[in-house]
Amino acid sequence: MAVRFVALGDSLTEGIGDPVPSGRRGWAALLAPTLSDGLVDFHNLARSGALSRDLAYEQLPAALALRPHVAAVMIGGNDTLRASFDIVRTARHLDTALAALSAAGAVPLTACLPDPGRLLRLPAPMARPLARRMRAVNAVVHELSARHRAVHLHVARLPWQRERFLLSVDRLHPSAAGHQRIAAGFHALLAAEGHPVGPPAPPLAAAPPGAAADLWWMATRGTRWIAARSTDLLPGLLSLAAAESGHLLARTTHRLDAAADRRTAAALARLPLPTRLPTPLPTPAPRALPQAVPGDPHPSRVVHTSATTRE
Repeated sequence: MAVRFVALGDSLTEGIGDPVPSGRRGWAALLAPTLSDGLVDFHNLARSGALSRDLAYEQLPAALALRPHVAAVMIGGNDTLRASFDIVRTARHLDTALAALSAAGAVPLTACLPDPGRLLRLPAPMARPLARRMRAVNAVVHELSARHRAVHLHVARLPWQRERFLLSVDRLHPSAAGHQRIAAGFHALLAAEGHPVGPPAPPLAAAPPGAAADLWWMATRGTRWIAARSTDLLPGLLSLAAAESGHLLARTTHRLDAAADRRTAAALARLPLPTRLPTPLPTPAPRALPQAVPGDPHPSRVVHTSATTRE
């Protein structure tokens, strides 16, 4: 019996930062072949730029139709980068997805995400509002992970700043090494919690991005990313930065922190409690396997993926 693994989310799970000749790979594709000693049926539904509403209304129905045994849900970073950010709405979308996947018998995988303002090294008046939003999303993910018995990885705690090679040239997504670190973290947690996974993936050689790569990304893609955010995030962020500056001068930013905490608590209080627990991963029966995919670090198993390369 094949283990069906479905990944939902945004560009982080789609594989941005880990390019391969066939397109993009990413942490989910690296984790997939380690989930079993036998066949793993892998589908990557993640899409660059996806918001929590896309998770709930587009990716979730497709995931449920695949009847996954394992389902990764890693989203929310793009929500914090939108002027329309609403933690109540984000919490509702995340809870809808995790509750439905858990009720369907899937083992959910979740993660708290690093602060984008810190990764991008934005000035304090801009970074602090984004950090506050990211803390709210992570607080929701922590609580919902406990409610739905998800396997939760503290991605935010990885040393992104200290170990620069873990970040790609855009300083917002993991590099190939960063994606490998995330995949290894999930595999270790699954094994520690008693799920019948296969052996871990061997380390893959991946050179860290250098100064030339940083410049090339800014010249070819970075300016496009900044331009897109200038019409979406920037107007709202400038307004947030102005308000933050006033509170910084008055030394009253604690009021903003307290208000954000109240909104997060209220968002969680409005969500229903789960009524069913997920089942463990199946132990696949022995079977003859097809020929391995070229380049698969685990040649004894085959990974089928529905991921596509997007810009």
